Amino acid sequence: MAHIDLDDAVPGLPSLLAYRPETAGPLSALAEALLRGPSPLERGERELIASYVSELNGCRFCAGSHGACAAAQLDGGMTLVQQVHADPSTAPIGEKLRALLGIAAAVRRGGREVGAGHVTAAREAGATDVEIHDTVLIAAAFCMYNRYVDGLGTSLPPDPSAYAHGAERLVAHGYTHRPR
Repeated sequence: MAHIDLDDAVPGLPSLLAYRPETAGPLSALAEALLRGPSPLERGERELIASYVSELNGCRFCAGSHGACAAAQLDGGMTLVQQVHADPSTAPIGEKLRALLGIAAAVRRGGREVGAGHVTAAREAGATDVEIHDTVLIAAAFCMYNRYVDGLGTSLPPDPSAYAHGAERLVAHGYTHRPR
């Protein structure tokens, strides 16, 4: 049960976006820019970073919804997402993405937790400054989204397959599209 008067039939962040349309636009635009806008990182990789940070934060809604978006866009699908959630050091991903996930995990602990070693490892694995920037911003933003969703006690979908259905819509139409 949500801590404020939300439509519990609408799980997670969408219930908050409906509750406060004044903040829905900027929050949706930020997600669109971070996860779908121009970036040298693939959309699926960016969704995986968002999902991984959400998993570390224990935000079941965001880990599930962005994990489904990552799975829909990456070879390896949900199996890969689950492997990354369990342990990125053993997941079948490239060294660059592994290093970027290390940066994301450090951001999740605190911005000052990102050290020269994280950045050096990412650069040595082939990451550009833009990829490092985008990773830090995605991780920081998802700490905020996670706290927003969980801090107001939003509901979870009763059927976990709802994440995959939502991912289909997000992958096709993005974060700023509102169905009519």
